[in-house]
Amino acid sequence: MAQIIDGKAVSAAIKEQVRDEIARDNIKAGLAVVIVGNDPASRVYVNNKKKACEFCGIKSFEYALPEETTMEQLLELIDTLNADKNVNGILVQLPLPKQLDEKAVIERISPKKDVDAFHETNVGKIMIGNYSFLPCTPAGCMELIHSTGVDVAGKECVVIGRSNIVGKPMAMLLLHENGTVTVCHSKTKNLAEVCRRADILVAAVGKPNFVTADMVKEGAVVIDVGINRLENGKLCGDVKFDEVSEKASFITPVPGGVGPMTIATLMKNTLTAAKIQNDE
Repeated sequence: MAQIIDGKAVSAAIKEQVRDEIARDNIKAGLAVVIVGNDPASRVYVNNKKKACEFCGIKSFEYALPEETTMEQLLELIDTLNADKNVNGILVQLPLPKQLDEKAVIERISPKKDVDAFHETNVGKIMIGNYSFLPCTPAGCMELIHSTGVDVAGKECVVIGRSNIVGKPMAMLLLHENGTVTVCHSKTKNLAEVCRRADILVAAVGKPNFVTADMVKEGAVVIDVGINRLENGKLCGDVKFDEVSEKASFITPVPGGVGPMTIATLMKNTLTAAKIQNDE
C-alpha cells in the first residue's frame, strides 16, 4: 500500500519559509492577479492565491475585469503593472474569454514579473537550465517527489501529457535532475507498456481515472496532476487512486496533493522576483 504524499503539509512548509524570509529580511513583495469574467473555478483559484499572499506577507493586488474586456484594455493594464514598482509578479488567470489572445497576453508580461514562467523567454531559460523561477505546477510536483526521499537521478520517468503548462516543463525538470524521461501523449503507441516502465509516473492528461493499476509498475512514485469533477460533483484525478495506491510506493491524492503546491510555488516565485527586482 502506497504512502500518501501530503501536498498540504509540504505546501504549508514552503509558505512558512517564504513568510519567514519576508519578515526576517523586511522584503517588500507584491503580486498582481488579473481575472477576466466570472468563471467560478478561476474565482476560487484567485481567492486562494489572495489568502496565500496574506499568510506570506505579500501585498496582493486584484484586478477583476468584465467578461467583455478587449485586448487593448487588457494589454494596457499589463503595461501599467509592468511599470509599477510595487508589483513584482503579474499573473493573468487562465482561461481567458474567447475574444482574448492568451499567447499575446502572456508575451506582454515582463519576463522578470512572469511568476507563472509562461513567457517564452522564461520557457527558454528552463530549457537550458538557467532559470530564475519555474512554472508553478511542475515545480510543485518536483517538491513532492523530493519529499519522498526518492532520488530522480537514473530513474525511468514517464510524463503523460505534453502541455506547455505542465507536461513539457515537467519533463525538463526531471531531465535536469538526471532522470531518463519519456513523454507520452495521444499518439503514443503501447501507452500502458511505456507507463509500466516508470519508476516515477506523472499523470497530467486531464482525463478522470485514466491511469489504472495495470499501467503502473510495482513500487512506482505516482504524481497525479489532474483535477476533474465527476458527474456526482466529486473531485478526482487522472489516476484511479484506489487501485493504483495498492501498487505504488508513493502517491499524491486528489484533492490535497499537487493543487496546494501550485499556489505555494507561486508565493516562492513572487519572493524570488521581488529579490531580483530589489537588487537592480
